[in-house]
Amino acid sequence: MTARLNRYFALQAHGSSVRREFIAGLTTFLTMAYIIVVNPAILAAAGIPQGPSTTATILVAMAGTLGMGLYARRPFAVAPYMGENAFIAFTVVKVLGFSWQAALGAVFLAGLLFVLLTVARVRPWLVNAIPVSLRHSFAVGIGLFLALIGLNQAGIVGAGAGGAPLRVGALLSPSVLLAVFAFLLIELLLIRRIPGAILWGMLAATAAGFLFHLHPLPHTWVSAPPSLAPIVGQFRLQGLTGWSSVGVVFTIFLLAFVDTAGTLIGVSARAGLLDETGQLPQIERPMLVDALSTVLAGLLGTTTSGAFIESAAGVEAGGRTGLTAVVTALFFGLALFAAPLLTRIPAEAYGPALVVVGLMMLAPITRIPFDDATEAIPSLAAIVLMSFTYNIGIGIMAGFLLYPLCKLAAGRARHLSAGVWVLAGLALVFFAFYPYR
Repeated sequence: MTARLNRYFALQAHGSSVRREFIAGLTTFLTMAYIIVVNPAILAAAGIPQGPSTTATILVAMAGTLGMGLYARRPFAVAPYMGENAFIAFTVVKVLGFSWQAALGAVFLAGLLFVLLTVARVRPWLVNAIPVSLRHSFAVGIGLFLALIGLNQAGIVGAGAGGAPLRVGALLSPSVLLAVFAFLLIELLLIRRIPGAILWGMLAATAAGFLFHLHPLPHTWVSAPPSLAPIVGQFRLQGLTGWSSVGVVFTIFLLAFVDTAGTLIGVSARAGLLDETGQLPQIERPMLVDALSTVLAGLLGTTTSGAFIESAAGVEAGGRTGLTAVVTALFFGLALFAAPLLTRIPAEAYGPALVVVGLMMLAPITRIPFDDATEAIPSLAAIVLMSFTYNIGIGIMAGFLLYPLCKLAAGRARHLSAGVWVLAGLALVFFAFYPYR
């Protein structure tokens, strides 16, 4: 079996092993297991039943991640996107007044558009047109974004008061002290070069939370998954009428496009999967998987899905091949029946892990030519807006728009490819349609 896995996933060629890939897959799962609870909770605000939504979330994550492992053979996990779920629940349904069935129809249409553009090789062409400096900035921006998410989840940083956008959390509270313990333990294990440092740190923090009664043990260890019947196949295309529905579909499409592009390029750069020209070989494969997962999401009753930035945690744990994704998918399968146990991993455990991963993703910043303002300005905009707006798409689109404008101002526009201008045009349309509410 080990020999077969090595041949199929080329473990030796990537300097990996079955044990390392297993640890990486489990690490990825634990850092993103919160989506099993958080995604249904957000979509409940739109009226989507929470129990069936939980099952849909797990099934989409399992199927998409398994596709990434077996077909694309990349260490990327797939799940419903954070941000897009809030856009569907609070903007599309609550503000614009669409039914949740029509919102799922928009997700389904966006997924079909993804599939068509991927098969026609338009999406890979656009991603390959992204300038090298912006590719590095995406990795850095995702790193800072992950760190901010982790700090917030751990309670170290919270929403501000009195006009301040952010504030420090209750640092002496038991929960924050547990998060600090997890962070220091992970860093200590990393310094000592202990394999699986992030995973062991999370598990130790989880055990400490149970031991000191900061979090209760699950009342039951296993349970049958809720039925999908109330939401499966409930998407409605006839509810998408008028110009506003075009804007909704297009916004969903662009948000998912830039999230996927940024995640694939950023995480791949950190994993050493890009070639000498900065391209991800066979990028159409992971793109087709995330396109099909979005179609499946609309069918089953959840929101836009694709490559998850928490995949970076598995990469930092040593994951380099599709076997990492297969292991993650298997744990999502177990989550169908063991959700009461697996969802007990507290934010104080996985939050610090995301901070550590964010730290590790800052390395590509040294490859950005800051002595060239036409490269530095778009890169800086992408980095800071990803984290400061809490939206990866905003930062990436700002980079797409500013890059050709800066080159044009410097009289160097003749060196730009057609793809760069297409990306800038998409960015203009994105900012024109984006619901600023």
